[in-house]
Amino acid sequence: MQVGEGFLQERYIPMQHFNELHRGSIENLEEFWAEQAKVLDWFKTWDKVLDDSKAPFFRWFVGGELNASYNALDKHIKAGRRNRAAIIWESESGETRTLTYYELYREVNRFASVLKNLGVNKGDRIVIYMPLIPEVVIAMLASARIGAIHSVVFSGFSAEALATRINDAKAKVVITADYLYRRGKALNIKEIVDKALLETPSVESVVVLKRGENGIKMVEGRDYYWHNLLEGAEKYVEPVHVKSNHPLFILYTSGTTGKPKGIVHSTGGYLVYVAKTMEWAWKIRNDDLFWNTADVGWITGHSYLVYGPLTLGLTVMMYEGALNYPKPDRPWEIIEKHGVTIFYTAPTAIRMLMRYGDEWVKKHDLSSLRLLGTVGEPINPRAWKWYYEVVGGRRCPIIDTWWQTETGGYMIYPSAGIQLPPLKPGSTTFPGLGVDADVFRQDGSQAGPNERGLLVIKKPWPGMLLGIWGNDERYIRTYWKRFSRPEEGVWIYYPADYAMKDEDGYFWVFGRADEVLNVSGHRLGTAEIEHALVLHPAVAEAAVIGRPDEVKGEVPVAFVILKEGYIPNERLKLELISYVRETLSPIAAPAEVFFVNKLPKTRSGKIMRRVLKAISTDKSLGDLSTLEDEASVDEIKAALEGFKMR
Repeated sequence: MQVGEGFLQERYIPMQHFNELHRGSIENLEEFWAEQAKVLDWFKTWDKVLDDSKAPFFRWFVGGELNASYNALDKHIKAGRRNRAAIIWESESGETRTLTYYELYREVNRFASVLKNLGVNKGDRIVIYMPLIPEVVIAMLASARIGAIHSVVFSGFSAEALATRINDAKAKVVITADYLYRRGKALNIKEIVDKALLETPSVESVVVLKRGENGIKMVEGRDYYWHNLLEGAEKYVEPVHVKSNHPLFILYTSGTTGKPKGIVHSTGGYLVYVAKTMEWAWKIRNDDLFWNTADVGWITGHSYLVYGPLTLGLTVMMYEGALNYPKPDRPWEIIEKHGVTIFYTAPTAIRMLMRYGDEWVKKHDLSSLRLLGTVGEPINPRAWKWYYEVVGGRRCPIIDTWWQTETGGYMIYPSAGIQLPPLKPGSTTFPGLGVDADVFRQDGSQAGPNERGLLVIKKPWPGMLLGIWGNDERYIRTYWKRFSRPEEGVWIYYPADYAMKDEDGYFWVFGRADEVLNVSGHRLGTAEIEHALVLHPAVAEAAVIGRPDEVKGEVPVAFVILKEGYIPNERLKLELISYVRETLSPIAAPAEVFFVNKLPKTRSGKIMRRVLKAISTDKSLGDLSTLEDEASVDEIKAALEGFKMR
């Protein structure tokens, strides 16, 4: 089935206009992006569009100077959009707040003054650990205004995970709130921060937004209430001029080792890219209300809840809460109430909402919607069809986007703002303008039509990461070593996703090709979950794989070897699941724990997770020539068989 804008199409419509633009954008890469960079206000124009002299450390708009806060706020104030709504926020209980661009501008300036008064300077790191409320955006933009580097940590992460990220960034200030509200309950997140700060010597100050009436622990000389600090704040802070490649933020994402990777994004190239991809993907209009359901703790929130929309002067919807609480029609109620025009969410959420049935959707008038979107993982055709037919009423095209924390913005997606192609459920369609994507075989040759291979990006793009914070070698090894040929000056970015191009050139992305899970659209390294498990006193060794899940996409499954003296039982299994939930994150908690005596390993001691995954999904085990002990395979099979028979 193919779907076009507002109607079904049974035949393929040539994409001649888009193809010509795309070919030109690739063949004249620097000229193309120089033109797109005019979407921003620059204090100083760049000297060089792209510097590849130190590849793969590509640098965009070298010599240019700008400020992200200025582009998100000041330029709109000067253009007469001061009274336009910037953020419409709603809580689970239905409480609403609206901040105009001028109100947001005032609050950002005042909080920027607060940060300066706390001794934060250009280049200093700030960690933000907050709920999905307007103040998290204020904190991000205030950091950008003074040239500081922010690192937002998802407020569902544990104290240990938070401490790891604070220490890696050597953050000077932590910004948080006293409480987070979800599913009708108040969670004291200040307690989590306090626990994390026992292990974080770099932190000098903590700013706490007061939301609840119940008292929290405040450490004198370190902890300050947000509202008290504002009392002495200046009303205006001059935006600091930063170089185009000055880091705007660090965002941590899981990798194949236990330590998360601190992905660093620039100011100039990143802002150009998210603004333009937002325009191209969504065919932005002045009356749009854009609702991206992602938290700002993830890249989707950074790029398409904060920086992309606000740079373009749009109005964004923010909702603090669960999409199915207090009733399964919560998102449809919000869309109807506020007149949302674009709804952008994860396939996990779509599958969850689909399970409640059509009647919850049909109770509401969703006629304001004009586009739907998906992000975070591939969407299966059944969920796609339900989303299109029931939520969109067969009139709203679905903008299915593939991208990563590392890419900064959309890479493969339908470009409604240029020429919307006929849509194929489950396909992200074509690479966007300026993106040279392909599918390679394992040996680096080009895969043929309908041949599953590995996704690659063959040319740099402005939204790309600057690197991994403090670890240049890991950056090269992780993203550039697989297919690049440095001796020939050929650098190919490897995102570690399986993909395929069909006979029409449509891209189909199938998920991770490395040891990273995609749980409800959140990337979690198997090593990070394994590390959490082995911290438990009963665990000697652990291996984690992903199991396909109808709702979450993937769920972690753990195989655990216990230390001497510990007896495997149901109680211990539940204890380990709870332990991961508390020490890492609820989304990392294993769906199942299997106790085994041996794990399949190579002779060099490396755990063969692909063997675990093959056994658990009843697939071919492949080459076992490097397996140290075949008895381990039989034990895993027996454990899984026993689970199936329960």
